[in-house]
This record gives sequence, C-alpha cells and structure tokens, in this order.
Amino acid sequence: MTGAHGRKRRPGGRLQLLDVIRGITLLSMIAYHGSWDLVYLAGVNWPWYHSEEAFLWQQSICWTFILLSGYCMTLSSHKWKRGAIVFAAGILVTAATLVFLPEDVVVFGVLTFLGSAMLLTDVLENPLRKIPPLPGFVICALLFYVTRWVNAGSLQLWKGSPFPLPAAWYQGNVMTFLGFTEPGFQSSDYFSFFPWIFLFWCGLYLGLWIGRCGSWKNVILQINIPPLSFLGRNSLLIYLLHQPVLYMLVVLGTRYLRL
Repeated sequence: MTGAHGRKRRPGGRLQLLDVIRGITLLSMIAYHGSWDLVYLAGVNWPWYHSEEAFLWQQSICWTFILLSGYCMTLSSHKWKRGAIVFAAGILVTAATLVFLPEDVVVFGVLTFLGSAMLLTDVLENPLRKIPPLPGFVICALLFYVTRWVNAGSLQLWKGSPFPLPAAWYQGNVMTFLGFTEPGFQSSDYFSFFPWIFLFWCGLYLGLWIGRCGSWKNVILQINIPPLSFLGRNSLLIYLLHQPVLYMLVVLGTRYLRL
C-alpha cells in the first residue's frame, strides 16, 4: 500500500530535530500528567490547573505530537507496522485503565487515534500525495477548524456561529470513535477521528512541503541534543511507562508525605 513514495528515505538518515522536539514535548506531557495525578488522584487543590492557560498547555502537547506523527508519515518505510503497533498500544492503555483505574478509564485515547490515522494514511497515501503540499495543508487546516467542536454537536463555519449537527448521529461506539460523541460517554483521554485526522494530515503536508525545500533543511533538521533525542526515539515506550510510574509516586507521596 505504501507504494514507491513510501519507500523513499531522506538523505542523511534520521532527522534528529524531530526527535528533539518529540523529546521536549514528552517532558512537557509527563509534567502535565504528573499535575493531573496530583489534582485528581492526590486531591491537591490547584485552581490554576483548571485555567485557560493549563488547557493551552495540554493542547500544545497533543497538537505537537499529532503534527509530528503526521510529518513522520513522509519518512517512514513501515507505516502499516508502525500504525498497528501504536493502535495495539492504545488498546493496551484502555485495558490497563479499565482494570486498574476504572473511574478514569481511557477509551479512544491519543494512541488509538494515532494508530488509526497511520493505518488510514498508509491506505490513502497515493491520493493524498496527489494534492500539492501547500493547498493540502490549507485545506486540512480549514477542515480542522470547521470540525474542531464536532464532539460538542456542531461545526464551526466561522467564529461564534456554530452549525448544529443532527442529534441522531451522536449514538454508539463507532460514531463516538469518529467524533460524534454519544451522550454520557466518558474517557480521561479522548481523541476522536474527527477533527484530529485533519491536524494529522496538516503534519503530513508540512513534511511533504519541507521535503521539497533546498538543502538548508538537512542542516536544520539534523540539530541534535542527545538526551532529548533519546527520549524522542523511545517516545512510545516512555509514554506507556510514565503514567504507572507517576501513579506509584503519587500513591507513595500521598501515603508517606501526606500530600
């Protein structure tokens, strides 16, 4: 399914700057999730965590990961395998939270979305690549804007003027996965297919556009900070391990330090 385009690799090997950015974002995510544990598991009273600034912090993390994942679809030669691994990791997170944290279960979380997006993009790679990068990026950015609040029952054609969608669409697990969130659905980490697939494809077209730039890009994209690059290269494993570690630290801290 990947075709000839999918087998091409960038000259110079792995692009270190992408790993550095992923490593920085991973540290930010660990700090954010640690804060979540303190507020919701340890009961720490921290009003700022519920502020607009904290929401923007959370959004900066997920936007960066999704854009990077889409970008890397222009580099990988094993998209189907990678997508299947990430999707399976998402199922593992759902199963683990269902057993150990049923009150905060993760259903259709970010890994489930990313795995699904990788698999679909692998299937659609050839038609997606037929759209020039700049128009493709603009179209996907507009579609992301329009569908940004689809979970809440409407499209956003322009700011402050929502376009309501039929309530009948918002029923069942399949529609919830797609973004038409069923009433009463709860998940502590929810990334539906829409609108986020359009942000993922923004990353794809950004990667295709940068790939057409001059040789200067190879110098910039090889900027390396080894500790951060290490984190970025092992982001999936660290993602799976960080929350159990944080959970144990919070439990121990609550028990022995009386947070």
